[in-house]
Amino acid sequence: MYFSTVLIILLIVLDILVYYTRKQFKEDDGEQRNSSQSSSVDRRSVPKEDHCERICSSLLSSHDKQCRVFSLAEIKLATHDFDDALVIGKGGFGKVYKGKFDFWEGVDVAIKRSNPHSNQGTSEFWAEIEMLSKFRHCHIVSLLGYCEDSSTREMILVYEYMPNGSLHDHLHKRKANGRNSPPLTWVQRLNICIGAARALDYLHTGTGVESRVIHRDVKSSNILLDEKLAAKIYDFGMSRIGPTNELGTTNVYTSLIRGTFGYMDEEYILTGRLTRKSDVYAFGVVLLETLCGRPAVDLTLDHQQHSLAVWAKHCIKKGKISKIIDPCLRGQVSANCLKEFGQIAYECLLNSSKDRPTMTNVLSRLEVVLARTLRSPQSANDQKRNGLTTLIEKARLLLSTKAPSKFKLFCNVG
Repeated sequence: MYFSTVLIILLIVLDILVYYTRKQFKEDDGEQRNSSQSSSVDRRSVPKEDHCERICSSLLSSHDKQCRVFSLAEIKLATHDFDDALVIGKGGFGKVYKGKFDFWEGVDVAIKRSNPHSNQGTSEFWAEIEMLSKFRHCHIVSLLGYCEDSSTREMILVYEYMPNGSLHDHLHKRKANGRNSPPLTWVQRLNICIGAARALDYLHTGTGVESRVIHRDVKSSNILLDEKLAAKIYDFGMSRIGPTNELGTTNVYTSLIRGTFGYMDEEYILTGRLTRKSDVYAFGVVLLETLCGRPAVDLTLDHQQHSLAVWAKHCIKKGKISKIIDPCLRGQVSANCLKEFGQIAYECLLNSSKDRPTMTNVLSRLEVVLARTLRSPQSANDQKRNGLTTLIEKARLLLSTKAPSKFKLFCNVG
């Protein structure tokens, strides 16, 4: 009798596994078909708006495209009077709070409040509003509104909420939304880089014929991730709009060098000439961060490794790129994809801006690396292994919730 019971149980488990295996493979085939179809679509096409983006769009006037102006009372209500327990980030501008407005159906938002002692002030505040009111893209964080109260010197910006934090958090803190998170896979990292590249390509080429936008502060902490880990560029307080001449270049001369150490190219620092290629250089550093899993600057390492850009460029030039890859990625990246990804990053970091590729070129090459990765046998094996793990977990969950108590006891033996 006992043997018969065990046999029946094993048959049930096998049947469940077969059912979920077939179902999982069907889902994987559908995702691969969708991926191949989406890759053939024009990369500048914008997907359907999510809930927050629909809310933001509804607030924009068809004439002036200005976002909503909030009262300070509304902001305080949304943040429980700036409760520190709701702080989800801190930056040069000030603290960022997670908030909620009742009149927006309880949708979470990110509320950035200026610090009166910050180096960033009024000019950055209005620059952010100007940029994000003019330019909207599925890979740029949406500005929902702002609050400016001269009597209290409050300057506050309200954005869509990005639940998975920043790329910097995932790479260097292994945290998302305050919780520990597993390391990003190679495919996830590629998709994040591609999303950010699409946003920068739009800023550099897609905003209009007579002007181009230079972000000026591209870095991993300014690449935020939504619930699906899709990347969105953030923080336009230092951005500049420059005229486009007949050669298609954008030059902005600045008397004050602004940016983040480790991401600024030497040409800009020495000449003060800011171009779209300055963003390309910074994005090259982000690519290296994504590949190596280490920050742009790390003073705890040997002197030769303080600057990620300098150290990684040297290793790539010497053909030692396999030695600098994030240990979490070992076994996930084919030699050809690794070589091409490293070459893209290397070219972004060339000393002369005219020798660096455009973001359009960078984007197209990253998409090729992703396509090759998804076609590789190694990627297929990883997907199967992940699928099998998922199936076992589903079966275990199903059995633990629906099986009789005796069966639960049997499953826990050993």
